[in-house]
Amino acid sequence: MTARPTVVVTRRLPEPVERELARDFDARLNHDDRPLGPEGLREALTTADALLCTVTDRLGADVLSAEPRRARLLANFGVGFNHIDVEAAKARGLAVSNTPDVLTDATADLAMTLLLAVTRRAGEGERHLRSGAWTGWRPTHMLGTQVSGKTLGLVGMGRIARAVARRAHHGFGMRTIFHDPFPPAPDAAAALGAEPRDRLEQVLEEADFVSLHCPATPETRHLMNAERLALLKPGAFLINTARGDVVDEAALVAALRGGRLAGAGLDVYEREPQVSPELLAMENVVLLPHLGSATQETRVAMGMRALENLRLFFQGAPLRDQVV
Repeated sequence: MTARPTVVVTRRLPEPVERELARDFDARLNHDDRPLGPEGLREALTTADALLCTVTDRLGADVLSAEPRRARLLANFGVGFNHIDVEAAKARGLAVSNTPDVLTDATADLAMTLLLAVTRRAGEGERHLRSGAWTGWRPTHMLGTQVSGKTLGLVGMGRIARAVARRAHHGFGMRTIFHDPFPPAPDAAAALGAEPRDRLEQVLEEADFVSLHCPATPETRHLMNAERLALLKPGAFLINTARGDVVDEAALVAALRGGRLAGAGLDVYEREPQVSPELLAMENVVLLPHLGSATQETRVAMGMRALENLRLFFQGAPLRDQVV
């Protein structure tokens, strides 16, 4: 009987996913759910046939250089793969896959959650009530900003951004504008009520709310820097469910402190899991712990998609979601 491939699973996954992994592979599960760290990842690369890894695993060239390397596939649990040095992986003969499509709706829902929470001061209001400070309804208490009928600017127009545009336009009657170097077909954008802009700066200048949906690449690092944040309308809001280093966090703190930005809703951070202490102290900022895809349905679907790529790889078939 042929030995089953060994797969190191770097974090706890939903139970249905772990159950199928254990059935099909010699799965080394992470029952403690602690990050393996560089040494643990190097050991996994030398003792397993594949890694089912996550955004918390920093797989740079130094880690990927582990010898004698046994692993042949990095099956990433997630769409984004900026935590993996894909060029180093390719040079080492490591295949890389991801899990697109299945987390679109969950992340779009969370982007709208952040937009509504920060504009209607929901986090601040809940803290106010829980502290015992609320004395009752009054006409001028904790007034927020209306969303319906306003302009939403999308930076990037991939699957998640299009799902946000659908919710914003058809659900809240928002006017939607966007910039993407690789825009969708005009009829697809028109069906979402979304108007293209040639330059990012046009989106920033026009929008009442700006939501980030671009990948993390060397080109997009600190895309939202002090100069671009200064282009936002006075009283605008920034929403980020993309990747933390797309925003210069120090520049964001300065823009919020200066009063130009009315607020921000953040699910990702430049130095995760660290968050700038200044942001933690601001009432006009809603902070979530990277929950974009955190629904039971979505995380199971992500795991099953990673599992599908593992099965295909060890069957010698083309990967469904090959990155390199």
